[in-house]
Amino acid sequence: MIETILKNALAQGASDLFILPGAPIQMKIKGQMQALDDRRIMPQESWQLIQEIYEHSSRPIDTLTGTGDDDFSFSLPQTGRFRCNAYRQRNSFASVIRIIPFGLPDFRQMHIPEQVIDLSTAKSGMILVTGPAGSGKSTTLACMIEAINTSRPGHIITLEDPIEFIYSHKKCLVSQREIELDTRDYATALRAALRQTPDTILLGEMRDFSTIQTAVTAAETGQLILSTLHTLGAAKTIDRIIDSFPYGSREQIRVQLSMVLKAVVSQQLVPSEDGTLIPVFEIMIVTPAIANLIREGKIHQIDNVIYSNRASGMRTMDSSLLDLYQQGIISKETAIAYAQDKTMMTRRMSAERV
Repeated sequence: MIETILKNALAQGASDLFILPGAPIQMKIKGQMQALDDRRIMPQESWQLIQEIYEHSSRPIDTLTGTGDDDFSFSLPQTGRFRCNAYRQRNSFASVIRIIPFGLPDFRQMHIPEQVIDLSTAKSGMILVTGPAGSGKSTTLACMIEAINTSRPGHIITLEDPIEFIYSHKKCLVSQREIELDTRDYATALRAALRQTPDTILLGEMRDFSTIQTAVTAAETGQLILSTLHTLGAAKTIDRIIDSFPYGSREQIRVQLSMVLKAVVSQQLVPSEDGTLIPVFEIMIVTPAIANLIREGKIHQIDNVIYSNRASGMRTMDSSLLDLYQQGIISKETAIAYAQDKTMMTRRMSAERV
């Protein structure tokens, strides 16, 4: 039964599927919730569907029943890949499933700017893709990894929780490791990766101080590190990294970041005028001026540098939103609602009409 449900969701272009007892099975399509049918499923039915998911994944169900939470991925032949978060709620079991079609995304179809993909030409250092959950960070990173895989020889190691996109060996050899299934945790896997002669390491998420510290060290040793953080905006991302370190080490991490950080790409999904969700990007490239601001702790000045360096490929989130509004792709209300500085966005729009 779960196979039929997933195929139906995939055919309708759903991004997520929700199985919760007491409610109809629902899909998220273009950011809107839509019921599969009107029938509410009972706890026993949701448990049966979740058991079927575990059978397809060949994963023991003990983690879910023992802890109440589990996160993993699985595939259906000739259909697609799926990321499942199963959990206990109100003494019953539920799940939310992210739908990942087979094949790697095309960055043009995903509306990812070429400037973002061009960042993958870096041979070393750290590139961060940031944004809220569900904003498309994994898709952007997948496009960057595939650009590396098709353009130059090397060894790519991906560390993910769970694995989403599957890569073929092309110009690069690609090792893909799943946290908990193939290795204990991110920090352990990252330390091990440094002994596996990598050229590029994709780190699914920098979750804690230990992982961030190891990632920065790896970038210093000559690898290219691609990773994510749940922050929005380059300045907030840098602050988040620095604040994760003990107070006495913050001057040192500022110096390290100023040397290894190559770029920060922030993104969020916004509704367009035609009813679809499209990504909006902020791009910060670490120039000598920005590196100096990081080193001196003047992070609050970074937004001004990004804004004044559009000719070099940088853009602020609010400038990207304004561009989409001027092109008629998003509404005025959407541009203001998703702006980082709503007052300034309103003023810029008003100035256009004068």
